[in-house]
Amino acid sequence: MQGKDPAKVIWEALGKLVFYYPFAGRLREGPNRKLMVDCTGQGVLFVVANADVKLEQFGEALLPPFPCLTQLLYDAPGSRGMLNRPLLLIQVTWMKCSGIIFALRLYHTLSDAVGLFQFISAMAEMAQGAISPSIPPVWERHLLSSRTPPQVTCTHREFDKVDDIKSCSIFAPLENMVHLSFFFNPSHISAIRRFVPSHLRHCSAFEVLTACLWRCRTLALPFDPDEQVRLLCIVIVRSKFNPPLPKGYYGNAIVHPVVVTIAGKLCQNP
Repeated sequence: MQGKDPAKVIWEALGKLVFYYPFAGRLREGPNRKLMVDCTGQGVLFVVANADVKLEQFGEALLPPFPCLTQLLYDAPGSRGMLNRPLLLIQVTWMKCSGIIFALRLYHTLSDAVGLFQFISAMAEMAQGAISPSIPPVWERHLLSSRTPPQVTCTHREFDKVDDIKSCSIFAPLENMVHLSFFFNPSHISAIRRFVPSHLRHCSAFEVLTACLWRCRTLALPFDPDEQVRLLCIVIVRSKFNPPLPKGYYGNAIVHPVVVTIAGKLCQNP
């Protein structure tokens, strides 16, 4: 790899990834607004750019919100929208210090984060001279098709319509929102865990932090005690099936469980 143009190496590796041929297609809309991938082979967007800044000027660590994101992931003409548009956009930006920033945009209708990581790993393997990915990709979307006829076995509150509540607006205008990053290290998590009842202290760091943030947000907003509040998160379910999904499956394998309670009960409990 030494002495080679990284942008060219990535470009050539991408060209060899015919194993992920659906990414080179286009989305179409079928009956009942169902999205389908038309494997047209029209390709992906690949952008190489030059920036007049050094990587160190971005700070010690790149944290969301990322500076200059619109420049580092250029909104190329013809790439906006969903239907009949390139599904994958990759940009390699050269820095003034000879470093590079690699940025990527992929429609979530094709892959979740695990699937995308699998694709990037495969591209890295091809860039290092591999003939094929170490994990063969699996497209078999029918594995997650609904039963015929569909059978609803539980109440799916995640699909409930949420109206704006009377005492406070949960849909704040985007221009009034500030995007910041906060990092919680193990000592922070331990400090929060001390407020958890003893019979619940086996919970994970994610559960502790999520519950704390949900409660703090509810306390900060003017909810009436009897108003309904909810928390929705994303859970990866690849290993939850019997049998599990194939290791190389790179589609969406996530669900959105939701917990519902009233503001007074949430705020009064630790």
